[in-house]
Amino acid sequence: MPRTQNAAPRAVAAQPTQKSLLDVSSLILLAVLLAAGLILNMTVGNALATTGIKPQFIIVAYCLVVLLTRSLPLQALLYGLISAAVIQISTSIPGLNFLTEGVAAICMALLVRVPLPRAAKGAMPLVATFITTLISGGLFAVLGTVVMGAALPTALAKVPIVLATTVFNAIVTQALVIPLRSVRGDK
Repeated sequence: MPRTQNAAPRAVAAQPTQKSLLDVSSLILLAVLLAAGLILNMTVGNALATTGIKPQFIIVAYCLVVLLTRSLPLQALLYGLISAAVIQISTSIPGLNFLTEGVAAICMALLVRVPLPRAAKGAMPLVATFITTLISGGLFAVLGTVVMGAALPTALAKVPIVLATTVFNAIVTQALVIPLRSVRGDK
């Protein structure tokens, strides 16, 4: 039908598409960051372990993916489980990371969704990664102590390492989130 001079163009409102659980671009980002994280764990992480800091760049990797993609909790769980599979290469207690990283990744996804005032949003990567790493490391320390058959109070000996790792991971994530957002074209 021909358009008349007074007729306005037809507008179609697009509905936002729902992110699928297996978002390919997010999985590729995770794979790249996990590869870098594994290499950093085996080099820089092992070198820093002598100082009492045991950075876990794999946690940084999935925290960054959750931050950059604003993953849903179920997606974050998937990223945590994939990350745990990679951690199996170097873990001291095989299998435990599937629980610790799964729980921590879900927490990260929930933290990313907390509504914050504009002024506080800049520190969100630091704070969310701090809490996520603390959950992961705390669970690993406590559950690992139980699994190894040691008395639960011996988990307290691991507190300085967990705290140092938590601070380190939070700082690394905060430092990397801005350049990674610019590479992705995020604002």
